Amino acid sequence: MVNSNLPRVTEASADDPASQLILAMFPRELDVKNLTIVRSGNVTITGDQIFLNTTTAQALSGIFVWSALLITCHQIYMHLRSYTMPNEQRYIIRILFIVPIFAFDSWLSLLFISNDQYYVYFDSVRDCYEAFVIYSFLSLSFEYLGGESAIMSEIRGRPIQSSCMYGTCCLVGMSYSIGFLRFCKQATLQFCVVKPIMAVFTILLQAFGKYHDGDFSVTGGYLYITIIYNFSVSLALYALFLFYFATSDLLRPYEPVLKFLTIKSVIFLSFWQGMVLALLERCGVIREALVIDGHHVGAGTVAAGWQNFIICIEMFFAAIALRYAFSFTVYQEKKREIPDNNAPMQSISSGLKETMNPHDMVQDAIHNFSPTYQQYAQQSTQEVVQPNQNGKAGVGASTKWSRKNDKIMLISSDDEF
Repeated sequence: MVNSNLPRVTEASADDPASQLILAMFPRELDVKNLTIVRSGNVTITGDQIFLNTTTAQALSGIFVWSALLITCHQIYMHLRSYTMPNEQRYIIRILFIVPIFAFDSWLSLLFISNDQYYVYFDSVRDCYEAFVIYSFLSLSFEYLGGESAIMSEIRGRPIQSSCMYGTCCLVGMSYSIGFLRFCKQATLQFCVVKPIMAVFTILLQAFGKYHDGDFSVTGGYLYITIIYNFSVSLALYALFLFYFATSDLLRPYEPVLKFLTIKSVIFLSFWQGMVLALLERCGVIREALVIDGHHVGAGTVAAGWQNFIICIEMFFAAIALRYAFSFTVYQEKKREIPDNNAPMQSISSGLKETMNPHDMVQDAIHNFSPTYQQYAQQSTQEVVQPNQNGKAGVGASTKWSRKNDKIMLISSDDEF
């Protein structure tokens, strides 16, 4: 009896190493449903399972994933119940969603590890959300400080201090201007553009067999996508470093260190973690799998599997860190000051819909990358709650947020960073 999931070895597939190996080791029709073949150096090992596709690995990662989901979803729910400052909380909720998306995405990739196509698609969704989180964190910092005009009134004209730690040693003699804030926005937004494009290229290259994790061949796509992605994410995080370096004193009341370190760890360390694991598999430290559960898999599948397994565990600790970094208690206290403090489910759903609408990011990208960029700073958005028919502060579907954007001319067009 031959497993239907295992492709029949024909002349067309004779060049496939996995097919040749199966044909050589199993010349007869056998039940190879749970067959796993791994390569360690020049030695080929045949067995029933590797750790990543065992019930133990899937159950252990599932426990951490569902625990992280419960912690974060409760926190998101409490923010939506106390949705008193949408201009801040919309970014906080976007940041918090990194845990459910990363955790559940990685767990699904681990569950479908025997099909090397699936994890690429799942990871592309996860990677695209990284860009959204970096932008949201920078925008949240802008909102904390009252917007561009309030920030410029504090830092404009100050000389940029030289610091090798923050990467400002090459900016000696320069001072802060509106161009500095524009650069921080542009460096962050470029990642929001580059990452989805790279995700699409990854999927296309994977479909044509030109993409494998850890394959640094010049004829494959992994090398070029890794270089572009590394440059893009490094530039985005460098912009966050510069902004934090310039406004650390202003941000101190908002305890930015834990927020910044948590987000930086989740995004930046996960990238390098995946690259190191891919290199370890390429060097033979991690055994390469040719067949998992009777399915042919590509190079880099085991490294990606370990990456997903580790992320499942890491997201549990990230959920705890984010719970302290972005507490809902401050907004809960403000909610009690509103007479009608019951948030119906309709209000929660409408708040969630507004939160996940990327319209503000699109408009910000158009503004900051426009060749006719206007040299003004935008004040923090002022949210005004319109009263409902009962004369109380309306919330939810009946709530309409009127926004007042004050744009103040600060500098001439030649004042650039």
